[in-house]
Amino acid sequence: MIARHIATIPRSGIRDYFELVQSMDDVISLGVGEPDFTTPWHIREAAIYALERGRTSYTSNLGMPQLRTAVADYIQKHFAIAYQPENEILVTVGVSEALDLALRALVNPGDEVLYHEPCYVSYSPSITMVHGKPKAITCTESDRFAISPDAIEKAISPKSRVLILNFPTNPTGGTLSLKELEAIAKIAIREDLIIIADEIYAELTFEGKHISIASLPNMKERTVFLHGLSKAFAMTGFRIGYACGPQPIIEAMLRIHQYSMLCASITGQDAALEALRNGEAAAMEMKEAYRLRRDFVVRSLNAMGLNCHLPRGSFYAFPSIESTGLTSKEFSLQLLQSESVACVPGSAFGESGEGFLRCCFATGFDQLEIAMERMERFVNAKAKR
Repeated sequence: MIARHIATIPRSGIRDYFELVQSMDDVISLGVGEPDFTTPWHIREAAIYALERGRTSYTSNLGMPQLRTAVADYIQKHFAIAYQPENEILVTVGVSEALDLALRALVNPGDEVLYHEPCYVSYSPSITMVHGKPKAITCTESDRFAISPDAIEKAISPKSRVLILNFPTNPTGGTLSLKELEAIAKIAIREDLIIIADEIYAELTFEGKHISIASLPNMKERTVFLHGLSKAFAMTGFRIGYACGPQPIIEAMLRIHQYSMLCASITGQDAALEALRNGEAAAMEMKEAYRLRRDFVVRSLNAMGLNCHLPRGSFYAFPSIESTGLTSKEFSLQLLQSESVACVPGSAFGESGEGFLRCCFATGFDQLEIAMERMERFVNAKAKR
């Protein structure tokens, strides 16, 4: 009864794991990639006021014109890329929908889509759902979990059409330097690859300045830039993302969006408009809190014997647990059962994630302190056996 290409897709390794977490009491969760901050009050107030004024209708399929203009201004200011709000920007239901629309608009059955791994859990299934062929490129801890231009070249075949880049990366916190981006851009131009750049964690870059590949010479024309408000502005539940790119690609994505989602919530769009116009100060305060938490968590993990590189972006630490002799799933389950601390096994993010653990530090500092104490106790107990 089920379509073959859907029947082969596994359930999310993250969501299956957290079904178990939800059944337990007093668990400290370092699992779900969601800010612990409540959306700033002035943004919530904008949504409330919009409802009070009776703003409950559909919007343009592309998204509210004033929001698209605000997106264009924000992207120009922070990413140095100029997009036309009339036909180069599409407001979506989170970045997840934007990714799905981009893949459906670009990928023909049998086309290869290259992506780096460990990676966000939806990339490979999303490619499969549009009848593309996912091809993973491993990123290693020794390279700071950056993707190697040489590895991209080796992975390219005549069937390769799209390259997905997600930097800063979920789950590793890896980033790319300007030199690395320039090398990848040259490959994309020479091999006629289209880039899907998922830059949802761009504002959470702690080391150096984030640079979008779409801002490099001759790359705007072959890049679909994906972004949104979930992470930097603590607006996960509002489900507002957006895609920016060449007009023909945005037009193709719009056609799919029209017949599937129609438009993003007007309430969410009103809140997003307020966030982009007046929310940067609050976003910077949250970023600084994440930086302090990052430093504490990474220092604690290394002190307990779990080797962990310093993530240059996002709000995830990705320590190696190989020294314990446990698989990532065994470590996660035993830690949860014995110490009531929830982390995601690295294997949920692809085969190359085995031997690692994703620890989200977007939770309160007091909770992080307790979680690190419990993890250290767990690791010490394993070392004595």
